[in-house]
Amino acid sequence: MPEQKAQPEQTASRGGMVWALVITSVAGFMAALDNLVVTTALPSIREDLGGALHDLEWTVSAYTLTFAVLLMFGAALGDRYGRRRLFTVGLTIFTAASAAAALAPGLDALIAARAVQGVGAAIMMPLTLTLLTAAVPQAKRGMAYGIWGAVNGLAVASGPLIGGSLTEHVSWQWIFWLNVPLGLALLPLARLRLAESHAPGARLDTVGTLLASGGLFGIVYALVRGPIDGWSSATVLVSLSAGVLLLGGFIRHGMRHRAPMLPMRLFRSRAFAGINAASLLMFLGMFGSIFLLSQYMQGVLGYSPTEAGLRMLPWTGMPMLISPLAGYLSDRIGGRPVVAAGLFFQAVGLAWYAVVVAPDVSYATQLPALIISGIGMSLYFAPASNLVMSSVRPQEQGIASGANNALREVGGALGIAVMSSIFSAQGGYGSGQDFVNGLEPALWVGSAVVALAAVAALCIPFRRRAAGGAGTTASTSEDELIAV
Repeated sequence: MPEQKAQPEQTASRGGMVWALVITSVAGFMAALDNLVVTTALPSIREDLGGALHDLEWTVSAYTLTFAVLLMFGAALGDRYGRRRLFTVGLTIFTAASAAAALAPGLDALIAARAVQGVGAAIMMPLTLTLLTAAVPQAKRGMAYGIWGAVNGLAVASGPLIGGSLTEHVSWQWIFWLNVPLGLALLPLARLRLAESHAPGARLDTVGTLLASGGLFGIVYALVRGPIDGWSSATVLVSLSAGVLLLGGFIRHGMRHRAPMLPMRLFRSRAFAGINAASLLMFLGMFGSIFLLSQYMQGVLGYSPTEAGLRMLPWTGMPMLISPLAGYLSDRIGGRPVVAAGLFFQAVGLAWYAVVVAPDVSYATQLPALIISGIGMSLYFAPASNLVMSSVRPQEQGIASGANNALREVGGALGIAVMSSIFSAQGGYGSGQDFVNGLEPALWVGSAVVALAAVAALCIPFRRRAAGGAGTTASTSEDELIAV
């Protein structure tokens, strides 16, 4: 009977959706985790491998740089040669580089391994969303993106906790060994359980790739080196100027080339432009704040790395509880109000923290700010992914994901640089009060930046409900995209 034939197909479809969600979420977790997992391990790494602390910062920066500048290229490779194929290539590179980092005999070898890790992550990460989108029916994507967003948001925010716990109780090498069994388990699953997909007619844009990669490298390098070399140093000024010029050339190329890597016409869509601006600003405010607050809890309040991470769980662990609900809400009422509300909560949480921060503040006084920030971050991640993927045509989802992730990474690097500069100008490490003197204005800036992200999110058009409430019609942003 037809019903008997349909049932196995439906079961297979559900099974494929679940496997795609598990594989892409774990892979995304691995890539996102390595952004900040090293920060709390730097003193132990310096003790074992030597080097000044500012030299050890390259164990963070080498990953961030290669990750940010190659994200769009990784997405383009997947569109051209097969997303599942390139996903497994990126996962293989990332896993092997993680093992190399754990076995590094010296600082230079560790930095080189971290750079190769970034290459693997840049290929793997943008393809997680396109593979997930291909496996999940339109009606269920909000919830799927919610779970994916919860896992990725938890990875970004819990990096210091995981890195600190492994360093304190095992050794710093295990922050890299952790990736190896996960990667080895995912490789056969990806081959067997993920469906291959391509972008029809996709072609590599070599000129666009070089312009984008060079431009992002110049800007991110300047942002990373600015607090160390000085913002007026020749190295920083030349790098920043070259990056801006190359990105200007990339924009011009995207407007004039027949098949560019990132068509600039996509930014004519208010949805695509709005969600990318919001993502850049969100990561700027959040990344920089977490970077300083993890140090504040350890250096000023006297918590161990593990204790500090546990006390941040109301913020960092909240996505696991709320992001799936946020995905469901985005299916029901659209992503715009959910994202805007989340960014507003995040801004309020950072402002609250700026008000109460002190050298001897109690944990109970900090707790409301942590909870509000956690709710805000949770409401942002899942609907933001949905908005990115629904704001472009299906064949352009790979490059849209790569562009959005690249802007997030640039926002994170910018956040650390900006927050560190504000902190250094107003305070320092001399005493608890000195640290608070620098942290407070940095948190106010972080709050203001995330509030601007909420304004950018409000520029995204509403999605129109279909008659009868059974889903949605094409959104205004999609209508704009088709029109251009």
